[in-house]
Amino acid sequence: MHFAVKRRTRVPTLSMTSMLDVIFLLLFYFAAMSIQSQWEYDMQVTLPQSKTAETPQRLPGELVVNVHRDGEVVVNNMSLSLDDLAGRLRRISEIFPDQTVVVRADRDTSYETLVKVIDTCRGAGVWNFSLASSGPEAERKGNPAK
Repeated sequence: MHFAVKRRTRVPTLSMTSMLDVIFLLLFYFAAMSIQSQWEYDMQVTLPQSKTAETPQRLPGELVVNVHRDGEVVVNNMSLSLDDLAGRLRRISEIFPDQTVVVRADRDTSYETLVKVIDTCRGAGVWNFSLASSGPEAERKGNPAK
């Protein structure tokens, strides 16, 4: 006797484990990058007001140097001396020659302190820097630190 053998065809399946791993890795990557790309607002720094101030487009890799009214220099929530700042800027400018630096000086910071920070930037090879200020709308909103 000859019996007919029914062969069951396998339904193709997609392995969800690999796809979930990739999704979680992408989620982690974008969460980490969004944290890195936020402005470093130091709430203790009150920026001087300018009538022509505009909110700039944030550039990737921008370094924000906060200068408090007492002359303290803060980068990434770390207080630095001018020599430490110069060393850090020198290392960064060797790797990234067009590094952008934003100097956020408090409105009550002495002019001499601000000039020292600018000299430190220029001495370290950083020529692409700007000084932050707040516009008149920031004062009306009650948010002078941005």
